[in-house]
This record gives sequence, structure tokens and C-alpha cells, in this order.
Amino acid sequence: MQWIASPEKDTATVTLEKRLWDAADQFRANSGLKAQEYSGPILGLIFLLFAEVRFTTQRAKLKKAGTSARRGSRVDEPAAYHAESVLYLAPEARFDYLLTLPEGEDIGAKVNAAMRAVEKHNPRLDGVLPKTYNLFTGTLLKELLKKVSEIPASADYDAFGRIYEYFLGEFARTEGSKGGEFYTPASIVKLLTEVIEPFHGRILDPACGSGGMFVQSARFVAEHQKNPAAELAICGVEKTDETGRLCRLNLAVHGLEGDIRHGGHVNSYYDDPHAATGKFDFVLANPPFNVNAVDKERLKDMVGRGRRFPFGLPKPDNANYLWIQLFHSALNATGRAGFVMANSASDARSSEQEIRQRLVEDRAVDVMVAVGPNMFYTVALPCTLWFLERGKAETPRADTVLFVDARHIYRQVDRAHRDWTPAQIGFIANLVRLYRGEDLDLTHGGSDAETKLQEVFGESPAYVDMPGLCKAATLDEIEAQGWSLNPGRYVGVAPGEEVSDEDFKEQFETLSEELETLNAQARELEETIARNVAEILEA
Repeated sequence: MQWIASPEKDTATVTLEKRLWDAADQFRANSGLKAQEYSGPILGLIFLLFAEVRFTTQRAKLKKAGTSARRGSRVDEPAAYHAESVLYLAPEARFDYLLTLPEGEDIGAKVNAAMRAVEKHNPRLDGVLPKTYNLFTGTLLKELLKKVSEIPASADYDAFGRIYEYFLGEFARTEGSKGGEFYTPASIVKLLTEVIEPFHGRILDPACGSGGMFVQSARFVAEHQKNPAAELAICGVEKTDETGRLCRLNLAVHGLEGDIRHGGHVNSYYDDPHAATGKFDFVLANPPFNVNAVDKERLKDMVGRGRRFPFGLPKPDNANYLWIQLFHSALNATGRAGFVMANSASDARSSEQEIRQRLVEDRAVDVMVAVGPNMFYTVALPCTLWFLERGKAETPRADTVLFVDARHIYRQVDRAHRDWTPAQIGFIANLVRLYRGEDLDLTHGGSDAETKLQEVFGESPAYVDMPGLCKAATLDEIEAQGWSLNPGRYVGVAPGEEVSDEDFKEQFETLSEELETLNAQARELEETIARNVAEILEA
């Protein structure tokens, strides 16, 4: 199925984003710093502006309440702000104070002091905020403060969040693969959350990067008229200290708290700081693909049922099936996981195939979604979204897996980048809901998603297999395909559609891989026969 959406965007938001990014670019050009050196300070100022908007709103409420309260005003009590998931800002830590500083002042020192004051009154941010503003001239800082202040003060919570995420994405582009390791485009994360539906419970990301998975989960809860801070318990692991601090900052921007373990020697392959096995309602992640040189000797005591690697250690020097098992083992009896994975994992052979077979036979694999190329800022390769559900064995779909081919569903943002529109995300998520027998949820995608569902699945939509789009394959069908979890093997091509060059290449690679495996088996058989013949002749 092909659905290429119009590249139209919200012009006002795009204009604002571009103006702010141009200011950041000017900052880089005039400071002589690399992106990773100036991205933190810029994000710190955007964070401070957003924190002040929320602080000011809460302060006004406290002032109003204080006029009638017996105990008097609480406008200067940090606890009165923390109770509403709002950061308390001392006078010297407020954006407006910094903005009005005269140019003759040591602005860098004042901004550093502001960041220290924020941490002092909000202990959960201790050691998180950037304090390198003394590296920049007062003129540059003054200009940047002015540009950041142009974000409309009336912008709502979500608008500020989008601008913050926009900057994370742009820094990911400029930093190349390093940036791509910690940033996942919002539209992909949005689909992950729409499918696993994290309404309430404990949520884990053991490769959490800048925390995008948590922010989108909170947004999902907020869109369903509930308080994310009350509904979600957030736990994350990030091996890079700088990125872990960015995650905590991102959570704070959105009024969230989480237990984020980062830096030092914390590494999700070897460490389990949250004692995760069997404890989580949801897992969301975009782990690094095809990592090698993991020391498997250190993992041997973690293998077996009820442990971190229940299906064994893969023999190849590739960590994909270590991550997949970590996600699976962290789920409780009814938990759901959604994660991004390299396409190669869906068809990997040998010991990885054996692990995949056990995972499928365990009835844990629920949905597989093929995603086309250019959806990530720094990587052009396609990928696959995996969805696990530990409670699936107790449902009518216990012996099936839903495969969705979404490679030809996208919006072409520019020549090199694609994403999904809200309607496309809503369509794919509700296709999964139809398969699961759940009610439609059009909170995301609205009438546009509903119209497409009716066009594909009928006026009163009900799930059926659709060539070129989706197929609910049985375990017998999956076994016949060598336990492959590649959606292209099952979904096929819609009548009247031609196989694209992209599809042909993927099919050709699959057939080449099968031929290579058969040739290897043939060589082994020839060697066995030759040995047996030699033994008979020698006898």
C-alpha cells in the first residue's frame, strides 16, 4: 500500500523554529565551538525560558490563593511549586532577569549563577544544567537570550516541548552519527507509544538517550486527559553521562521526574540498576544497532528462564539479540514493549534464529512493522519496529503475529528526510487495534485517520489481511519461513502494484542470504560424505 502525504507544515511554527535555529547557527559560527559544545548551553537557555513560563503560571495561582489563605502567601516556597511538578526559580535564576542585564555585566557568570540557583532549589536537577556560559562573549549571550525570548510567552506546554524536540533533532543532524545515537524522530516514537498504549504503570528505556520515549509516553497520557506525573513511573539507563544529563533536563522541561541512571560505569549489557527482570509494564527503546565486542563471559550468569537473557546468548559478535531479550525479560506478565531494531535481526540465522524461534514460540511477539528509509536524521537505512506483549498467550491472537508493511507510508519532508503525519500514525496504530479487537482510538489522527481506515477496511472497519499492507501470520506460516519476522515475506504486494527497486533489492538480499545458507549446508554435507567414504575405504 502506498500513501505519500503532502509535505505541508505549520508555517508559523516552521518560521519560528528556523529563526531560532539561525540564531543557534550564528552562535556556533561566532563562538568557534563544535555542535556538542554549544548545544548544551543553548538547550539550557530554552529550558530556562520554558521553566519560567510554567513558574509564572504557578506563581500567579499561589498569589491568588494566598489572599484568602490563613497561613498567608506561599509564592516563595519551593515546595508549593514542586507539588505541581513545577520548578522553583529564585529571582536571579529567572529568564527575564538575565534578559535585562546590561551589556557591561559579566553575563556568562550571571547565567552560570542562574543555573546553580536552579539546581539549588530543585535537587532533582543537581549537576544537570550547563555552566559553561563564561566561554562566550557577553555580546553573543545577549543576542542569544534575545532570540530565545522570541518564543511566544503564550505558547502552550506542548508548543514549547515541540521547539525543544526540534532543537534536539537539529543538533542530532549537525552532530552526525553521534547525535543519531541519542535521538529518535518524534513520529517513530509516537507510533511506538500509540501501539503499546502506556496509560499507567512503570516504564523502562535501558538505552534512553535524551528521553524522547518518556516524553512521548507522557504526551500520550496527557492526550487522554490524565496527569503523566501521577500515572507513569519513569526509569532509564544511559551509558553516556552528558546524554543522561540531557535526558533529565528534557524530563524537567516537560514537568516530569524519572530515575535515570547514567555515566560512570553503567552499561545495560552488564548492569541492571533498576532490577528490571519481570518488573515493568512497558519498555520503549531505540538501542544502538549491530554493536560488537560485548564481553559475553560477563553475561553467562544471567542466562536462563527468569533471568535477563532467557533464551541464551547469540554466537555472532552482535548485540541485537541481547537487547531484544533485555526488553522481553524486563516485562511483567502483561507488559508490552515497543522498540526500533535493525532489519537484519528479523532474518538473522544460526543461533540468532534459534533465539527468535523461542521468542515466537513463547507467544511474546505481537506486531512487526517495516519502516522505509530516511526516517532518521543521521541514518538513511530502513528499520523494523518490534512490539512484544507478554500477556498475548492468553488472548485469541496467541498463535498469530501481525505483520505490517509501512515502507510506502510516509510524508516527504525534504529530499533526504521523511516522517509520518498524525493521520498516518493514527491509521497504523488503529490497524493494530483492529487486529487486537480493541476499540478505535482517534485521539491521534482524528477524522483523517478514520477516513483512511474506512477506505481500507470498510465503513465499519474490521481487521482483514490486506496484500501489500498487513497479514496476520500463523506460527505454522512463520515456521515455514524459517522463523523470519520480516514483514515483506508475509504481506506481499497489493494487486496492480509493481515491485519497487527498493523492494526488489530487499527480496534479492533475502534470497541471496538463503542461497548462501543452503550452499554452506551443502558444503558441510559434502565434507561429511567424503569423511564417511574415506572411513569405509580405509576399513
